[in-house]
Amino acid sequence: MQIDQGILNKVNEWLTPVFDQETQTAIREMMASSPKDLEESFYKNLEFGTGGMRGIMGAGTNRINKYTLGKNTQGISDYLKTAFPEEELKVVIAYDCRHNSDTLAKTVADVFSANGIKVYLFSDLRPTPELSFALKYLKCHAGIVLTASHNPPEYNGYKVYWQDGGQLVPPQDAEIIQVIEALPYDQIKFDANEDLIKYIDIEVDQAFIKSTIENASFNTPASAKDNLKIVYTSLHGTSIKSIPGVLTKVGYTNLHIVAEQEVPNGDFPTVKSPNPEEPEALSMALALAEKVNGDIVVGTDPDSDRLGVAVRDTNGKMILLNGNQTMVIMTAYLLEQWKRAGKINGKQFIGSTIVSTPMIMELGAAYGVECKVGLTGFKWIAKFIKDFPELQFIGGGEESFGFMVGDAVRDKDAVAATLLVCEIAAQAKAAGSSLYQELINLYVDYGFYKEHLISLTKKGISGLEEIKQMMINLRENPVSEINGQRVVCIEDYQNSTAKNMFTGEIESISIPKSDVLIYYLEDGSKICARPSGTEPKIKFYFSVNAPLDKIENATTVEKELDEKIKNIIASMKLL
Repeated sequence: MQIDQGILNKVNEWLTPVFDQETQTAIREMMASSPKDLEESFYKNLEFGTGGMRGIMGAGTNRINKYTLGKNTQGISDYLKTAFPEEELKVVIAYDCRHNSDTLAKTVADVFSANGIKVYLFSDLRPTPELSFALKYLKCHAGIVLTASHNPPEYNGYKVYWQDGGQLVPPQDAEIIQVIEALPYDQIKFDANEDLIKYIDIEVDQAFIKSTIENASFNTPASAKDNLKIVYTSLHGTSIKSIPGVLTKVGYTNLHIVAEQEVPNGDFPTVKSPNPEEPEALSMALALAEKVNGDIVVGTDPDSDRLGVAVRDTNGKMILLNGNQTMVIMTAYLLEQWKRAGKINGKQFIGSTIVSTPMIMELGAAYGVECKVGLTGFKWIAKFIKDFPELQFIGGGEESFGFMVGDAVRDKDAVAATLLVCEIAAQAKAAGSSLYQELINLYVDYGFYKEHLISLTKKGISGLEEIKQMMINLRENPVSEINGQRVVCIEDYQNSTAKNMFTGEIESISIPKSDVLIYYLEDGSKICARPSGTEPKIKFYFSVNAPLDKIENATTVEKELDEKIKNIIASMKLL
């Protein structure tokens, strides 16, 4: 096959002595046996998306390796020196269970230390939320976690956190990326200053656990804790380091761990995908729940920032909740606890994202608490906390199974969220209710909101072009009607506009630019199209709603909403 000359120029650069022999050998093997892989490895540079930088491990500019991560780290080192010229620079580094995470973390530590920056490095894998906590606890300037979240085993990644404990946001992200892109590979300093690398563990662990318990426990009686049967799985990931310890420390002793998935393993051998958003990922936990008659199932992804929850419905059947449902339950509970404590005075807020359930806005309004809505990704919720220091952050989440309790951790946090959802479940059971019953009660109060997500995978160069074209078509040839309902408004976050389709009036959107389109229909339905920032996918988010007059009609209304979503998808010819 014919390979573009620009790609070949990159390949030839990587065959110079700047790069080690192992890397050069891997590239030559691709040149000889797999030109397509060579093209995929070099056709672009890995980019920072909504959850940092993720990619397949291997040689090349479009791969995760010591040179792409080394270049990132050198660029961040240079930027830190410019941003904080008179300060002793400190960074903290964590990593997950993925292949090469430990060695890549040490490489990142080496580069920072070679630049005279003090490094705190966890000596073993840790949950991502603990990295966010540790950054503030140790008063560091930046933090890095080596993780690819729930991506397939061949992936790894690099997430960057700033002084406030949140991920990089404007303007620092663009400024740092500019420094990184201008940096030649031969400028990377790989020779570590071991005197500047300090390994950390127990002190930070204990502080993290203490903070989690303070933020996410709410005086649940010991008898209620004893009576809640919890089934938990770490899906071969990092949460095994924290969640069992947190639960048992506060008194949840009726804990059943899925033994086959307990040991961290970057191959994730028992699941197709270690993603609690996928029902299959929790199949072993659900089977254990049936065996022990569990009340609640909790599963977390490899870096322990997302959680999937299953509970028993009114017929005693174990069902999976989606991320919007768990977010609604936890937010409503926190708002009620703050109200009962007399702590709501107009100076608090909750957080969500533009692709998450609109029901969260209804909750905030009912309690007189502002709901700030940002782009997809918890870095935007963390930015709200930073930008509005005069306001207290109660909690917030997004549809992709993430939640944040308070501001001690500035990212989605499955450790605190697991404790919180167990607190709610235990208290509900003790009161003769259940987590599912509490959700239905909320639907009666605020309307039954039902959400659904479709992810279309489009891999490689051709897939990227296909995704781009889909967004162009939706933007330039907008549909006027979907499933018999007129489109009343289209929000285009790339152009920062909201267009009234009836009057033609256009208003500006103040949220930062992003490649997202949202269609609003006459009946209150909402459809969002968005290319993933970390995976080769385009995602379509659907939200529909209807009144629910009484609990007994919940099943009927839910079937009607499911049918409406199905018809919308068919009308848009997405499947």
